[in-house]
Amino acid sequence: MADVTVQVLNNGPLLVKGTCAVTDHVGNTVADSDSVVALCRCGMSSSKPMCDGTHNTGFDGTLNPPS
Repeated sequence: MADVTVQVLNNGPLLVKGTCAVTDHVGNTVADSDSVVALCRCGMSSSKPMCDGTHNTGFDGTLNPPS
């Protein structure tokens, strides 16, 4: 199995790195990649679940890890 990592970008999307497929609720492939997929975290993208850069309008995605 190929290695896949998910990187949370500060005030940005989730970057899924590695071979992956993004599917919808019934299993249809929305996107697939052999390298990187950017998933929206702000909820404002017009191409959900993919990131379209809309988070640049003021999204605060600061992570607050548990103590």
